Formats: sequence, structure tokens, C-alpha cells
Amino acid sequence: MHVLTLNPGSSSMKVSLVADGAAVGWAAWDMAVPGVVAQAVRRWSDVDAVAVRFVHGGTQKAPARVDDVLLANLERLTPLAPNHQPLSLSVTREVRRLLPDVPVVACFDTAFHARMPEAAARYPLPRAWTAQNRLRRYGFHGLSCQYALRRTGELLGRTPEELQLVCAHVGAGVSVTAIRDGHGVDTSMGFTPLEGAMMATRSGSIDPGLLLHVMQTAPMSPAEMADALFHRSGLAGMTGTNGDLRRVLAAAARGERDAEVALDVYRHRLCREIGAAAMSLSRLDAVVFTGGVAEHQPGLITSVIARLGVLGLRAGQVPHTETDRVVTAPDSPVPALIVLPREDLELARGAEEALARVSVR
Repeated sequence: MHVLTLNPGSSSMKVSLVADGAAVGWAAWDMAVPGVVAQAVRRWSDVDAVAVRFVHGGTQKAPARVDDVLLANLERLTPLAPNHQPLSLSVTREVRRLLPDVPVVACFDTAFHARMPEAAARYPLPRAWTAQNRLRRYGFHGLSCQYALRRTGELLGRTPEELQLVCAHVGAGVSVTAIRDGHGVDTSMGFTPLEGAMMATRSGSIDPGLLLHVMQTAPMSPAEMADALFHRSGLAGMTGTNGDLRRVLAAAARGERDAEVALDVYRHRLCREIGAAAMSLSRLDAVVFTGGVAEHQPGLITSVIARLGVLGLRAGQVPHTETDRVVTAPDSPVPALIVLPREDLELARGAEEALARVSVR
């Protein structure tokens, strides 16, 4: 099967053509340029299916073929992922218009976490708020975690279902997930992609009492608070940069104190989330790092691993190579790996599985 995979982000759309499980074409387009979907379709129009990544799927537990009802349900989730959901909806509608005879499948980051136990998924809030089970922890970066789990199994010679892992997706967004029995059992992101570790422009977890205090002393609307937490916090807020880790590392190398402190906070909070996730497992088989930062800044990953000795990790030499690899010392009781992000392969796999279910019916 030839599957065109579309992964829209806030600034670019990653496009890949996957044929029988292997990528045979790849491109990235600036989302600000008009007609990016049309460009992708013109380049690869002879396909059996199109798969689109959705950050939020609500209660969806598996990839699903797109119809009008599904699109309407996904649109209702826009307030929970305002940076990404509208883009995925727009891309999906455009693909359906351009390729009306080709099935389109939506693949959801939240689906990997849909079987989290109640203890991990529930918030300690009034029952009247949570009775409909909508105000819960959904989790994100699921497609990335699913591929990292599968690839780690190959590298360690284990089946994915038997592995107990902590997977850290470290990119502009950062999340940490405990994986057991082939799915997420706890994760740092919750109701929205704002909870958890510090990120490029997002704050991560903040004491809600602090936010109430700020809103009372410097009156602001919910929209203004959301903008501050999603776009003007994290590395960007602490350093006065755009949050690009390369700029922050360069500033720290020049001795800029704000950048040095920001990196310390960044590492500390990532390590804290990794430690917390490990407590949701009965053993720790490996810690896996994936995402753009893991791919392009292995030195930072090494500095994080050096702080995880309590979990049995011993940092090793990390060559800057574009390969999946073990990055702990040979005598490390627990291995850590860097796995390059390949959400495109997971999207294609999800499309094939969804269409196979439809054909069986």
C-alpha cells in the first residue's frame, strides 16, 4: 500500500510517501505558504490512502477513516489543542477536496494513552466537574512514543509488549511517558499539551495558585494567560529568545546567566518527569529519547542521562550520528537510547490498520 502521510505543525508540514512500510519520498513545506497541501498532492497523487496526524482525538482509541461526523467531533476538541487541531482539520478537508476518491485516515496522538489506568488519568477535582470523564489526562506525542517503542524492541531484541520503558519526546514540545504492555500507562502531558516538563515556549506544569495570584494582581483575560503560558514561557520566557534550544545553548556558551539558569531548569524538570514516570512501572528496561532535540542535540541528552544515575543509567560517549543507538556506557545497568522520530511510518501503519478493519466489516 502507498500511503501519503501529512504531519502538520505550527510552522511546517512534514510530508512522506510510505510504500509497504518504507519511506520512499519526503518533503517539508512552510505552513505559511499558501497551497502546501496542493503541492504535496501534486507531487504524490497516485496513492492508496492519506494519513493525517491529529494531536487530539478525544476518546478515539485507534486510527479512524475520516467522515463528516468524525471531523465534526474533532473540531469540538480545538480548544484543547489550539495550536495544532485547526491545522490538521484544515489539511484533512483540503485533502478530501483534492482527492475525493482516496480514503483519508486520522491518526491520533492521544490514542496511545487511551488505556491509562484511572489513577493516572483522573484529576483530583470535584465529581460534578469530572462525571462525564472529559476533564481527564489525555496525553500527547503518542505516535512518536509508539514508533520509539517498536524501534527500541528491534534494537534490544525484545517484543514491544514485553518492554517497560520511559519514553521522553524532546522537541519544541516535551513529554515523558511510561510504557507497559505496549501502551502508555502514565504521561507528563495531561488535558492539554501544556502540562509537564518545561518546553521551548510552553511553561509546563505551574502551581495553579501562582496563576490565580498573577491573574488577581495583574488582571488579564483567559486568552492572555493562555498566550503567556503557550507562547511566551519556557526557554523563550526565561531567556528573552524565541525558545530555539540552539540559541539558548549558544547564549549559555557565551556565559549569559539567564540562559545557564534556563538550561538548568530545563534539565531538572525533564529528569523529574523521567523519575516520576519510572514509578508507574514494575521494572525499568530502558529510557528512550526521541524528538528533534534528541536527534540534533545529543550532547544535551548526555547531560540529562548523567543526572539519572539513581535509575541505573551511566552516561557514555554519544557520537553525533544520524542513527538510532544506545547512548549509555557498556556497563550501564539500564540502557538509554536515542531513536530518531519517524511518525510518518506510524501514520502509514495506522492507515493500513484502519482500512483493514473497514474492509473486514
